[in-house]
Amino acid sequence: MSRPTIAQLSTGTLTVVAAAAVLLAVSGSRGVFQIAVLVAFAVALGTLATALLVSVAAQRRAAAPQRQQAARTAAPEYAAQR
Repeated sequence: MSRPTIAQLSTGTLTVVAAAAVLLAVSGSRGVFQIAVLVAFAVALGTLATALLVSVAAQRRAAAPQRQQAARTAAPEYAAQR
């Protein structure tokens, strides 16, 4: 797995902060254990968001040479007209 870029890390961090804030505001939890569970869930959500972005970027990089090869070998549309 490749390393995440700054944009991917920023997206994951933003997901963690936003999810934690929303979960804590909506739940109204006051216990330490309840807050720890909500924050852990937010961290897991941010990690998942970053991992998904990294995997999508890797798939795009893997498909790029195939698209470039297809673009080079394809004849222009006007050349196929009769």
